[in-house]
Amino acid sequence: MPSHDLTSLLGDWPYQPGQLAVRLIEGDDGRQKIQIRLDLGLLQLEAEGRPDGQRPHGFESLLDWHEARLEERLAEGDDPAEFSLDADACRALREEASQYYHRYVALYVLEDLEGVLRDTTRNLRVVEFIERHAQRDEDRDAVAEFRPYLVMMRGRALAGLAIREREPKAAILAIDDAISAIRAHYADAGEPDAAGDSSEIRLLEGMKESLVPKLPASPEAELRDRMNRAIEQENYELAAILRDELRAMGGSAPQ
Repeated sequence: MPSHDLTSLLGDWPYQPGQLAVRLIEGDDGRQKIQIRLDLGLLQLEAEGRPDGQRPHGFESLLDWHEARLEERLAEGDDPAEFSLDADACRALREEASQYYHRYVALYVLEDLEGVLRDTTRNLRVVEFIERHAQRDEDRDAVAEFRPYLVMMRGRALAGLAIREREPKAAILAIDDAISAIRAHYADAGEPDAAGDSSEIRLLEGMKESLVPKLPASPEAELRDRMNRAIEQENYELAAILRDELRAMGGSAPQ
């Protein structure tokens, strides 16, 4: 009878506090998998498609299924305003988006910038889809918190790809576009002054100055600040995601 004990597997890949350890492997099915080493184990994701390998309703993702439903309704002549997402549907889309979040952070560590661009663009579609179709303001507000970080990571991926092509002007343009989008987000939310405290903008400005596509050496303080603000705003889903990233980087987080 095969053993399900992970001790030997984890022993071959020791956890290193303070490091986000990620590797790419080939699974038993021949498909590439991404593994993230955590203090109490590891997280394994599919490198393509939905990270958990599921195909809800026969589609690559729940987002694709909902978009297909909307397109079908529009083809039938229905008013798009009549299409809506209830609280359960919005929650399921946010939970699915968190899978892609874990993957694009891992892909950035692996320097797979095309994958980062793909997954951040996809998660921005989730944000926009929920903002347009959610029945409740609470669900729109919940995803709005993700936009600055998504825009920042997408901008860094675009800039990094431009640098690889020896196009520094294109890299600077991508960074400037991302900064402008984040400022617009806060302005639309009625909080233009918040852009001045944005860690995402600071990271983009730092990349613009150095034009080196690297993760910040010590982002724990910024992550902790965003996590605390999410808790204060009772956005516990975002707080949980930020807490997991903080722990993966070796920082302490509230239990």
